[in-house]
Amino acid sequence: MSLPPVSPIVLVRGAGEMASGVAWRLHRANIRRLVMLDLPNPLCVRRTVSFCEALVDGSARVDGVDAVAARDEAAIEAAWNEQRIPVVATDDWARLARRPHADVVVDAILAKRNLATTRGDASLVVALGPGFDAGIDCHVVIETNRGHDLGRVVCCGPAQPDTGIPGEIGGFDIERLLRAPRAGIFASARSIGEAVERGEVVGDVDGAPVTAAIPGILRGLIRPGTPVAAGLKIGDVDPRDCREHCNTVSDKARAIAGGVLEAVLAHCNRSPG
Repeated sequence: MSLPPVSPIVLVRGAGEMASGVAWRLHRANIRRLVMLDLPNPLCVRRTVSFCEALVDGSARVDGVDAVAARDEAAIEAAWNEQRIPVVATDDWARLARRPHADVVVDAILAKRNLATTRGDASLVVALGPGFDAGIDCHVVIETNRGHDLGRVVCCGPAQPDTGIPGEIGGFDIERLLRAPRAGIFASARSIGEAVERGEVVGDVDGAPVTAAIPGILRGLIRPGTPVAAGLKIGDVDPRDCREHCNTVSDKARAIAGGVLEAVLAHCNRSPG
């Protein structure tokens, strides 16, 4: 199958919720030569809308777009030909003898700091959120803070600083999050999409209980069996009680992805000279 005429090779660093929203929107815009990278044991919470699940299950589907795990150059090419997004573990990527040369790099790790992305990584380097300075670390920054500027393309300077407080949903912000009470292995028999009550035990980390602070739907939950650090975000309770939200790209991810798409198309369609 032939590729669309405007289809730069885009490398997305990260394959969690926001990174997946970016890849999903680019793919829907017929930018099909995408490659996503993530840890061999991903730490994402919103697993039902994250392409990194392909690294565990072999394949993943997010809102109608398919991804597949790829370990070498041939598997990446095969995924492109099948109109699927290849997801590569960072360890495998480091071992590739011949990596696809990226025209665009998107740092969507959302570490709130720069983990070695540079402006020389590609002809266009896009970074999401705090920790980057457009014009120094990358070419453009996409604003990730909820509010009037969410998804804005910043061509000079940084994104808004990290507030440390998650966005408000249904009147709750920090109460929505489930965090690891200690370092250890997370265990749970609960599933994303299940209802929980205030004070209900959702799981545990080496015997220390993880309890919900508000009632709602488990919109996200880190994969059971994952080693976690103390304080790590391991779950998300949505008080709006809408299970459909668990399986669709969020408003925030779509807004951020729209900013990335704007930056990519502006770069591809720039005037010569």
